Amino acid sequence: MMDVVTVCEGAGPIILAQPHGGTFVPDDLMRRLNTRGQGLDDTDWHITRLYDGLLDDVTVVRSNIHRYVIDANRDPAGVSLYPGQNTTTLCPTTDFDGQDIWCAGQAPSTDEIESRRQTYHAPYHTALATELARVKVAHGFAVLYDCHSIRSNIPFLFEGQLPVFNIGTNGGTTCASEIEQSVHAICHDSLPQSTVLNGRFKGGWTTRHYGRPAKGQHAVQMELAQRAYMDEVSPWAYRTDGADRLRTSLRQILTTLHHLAMSGELNAARGTAHV
Repeated sequence: MMDVVTVCEGAGPIILAQPHGGTFVPDDLMRRLNTRGQGLDDTDWHITRLYDGLLDDVTVVRSNIHRYVIDANRDPAGVSLYPGQNTTTLCPTTDFDGQDIWCAGQAPSTDEIESRRQTYHAPYHTALATELARVKVAHGFAVLYDCHSIRSNIPFLFEGQLPVFNIGTNGGTTCASEIEQSVHAICHDSLPQSTVLNGRFKGGWTTRHYGRPAKGQHAVQMELAQRAYMDEVSPWAYRTDGADRLRTSLRQILTTLHHLAMSGELNAARGTAHV
């Protein structure tokens, strides 16, 4: 049985969360997925590779379980993050195109959803909370950077083509304004026509749950459009040319956040998130 979560501890103040890069589906569940579901199309493909080596001493917490088993970035109570908008659920029954992913009669029951929450969702967040606590002890604060990617065109979820950089801070409430402004400025300088702050993606449950800037715990979500670094059709090939350009911007973001944190500005900025 593959480990539910992998943790790579670093000595610095930055934590990279990667809840959707895993592709493991237990055999019994894979047999219950239909052909569409077995394609695992909604994976955050290559997200670990994309961020690998960009910043020394960074901590990485990644789920190895595919989001079709359970979505580690959803409210464990099943509450929608985007009321009134199309989305997928804690244990998805459809993909991002609104199409069924389970064979007839094989969608998870209420009891099964709870079992999956305990088996797969809870361990990921226990690991993430543990690392946040460890980093806060070492530095007095922590910066959680939630790494995501998604296909550029998904009419079921959003109109038109998604910008490359989609920054989510839940309206500025999950991190110090200095973090929000720095991330947005770097993305805007890189791709001014393809950057948005708190657009369709305002930050998932991870960002909203852990982002407590007044307590020295900052969180920001980065949702990347996959066209920037890979082919958006199976077999989902990684494109080194685009990825290298994107990694330059991502390295600048993480390096800037590290310098901002180590300068002491985040301690001085406690409580300066938008309210």
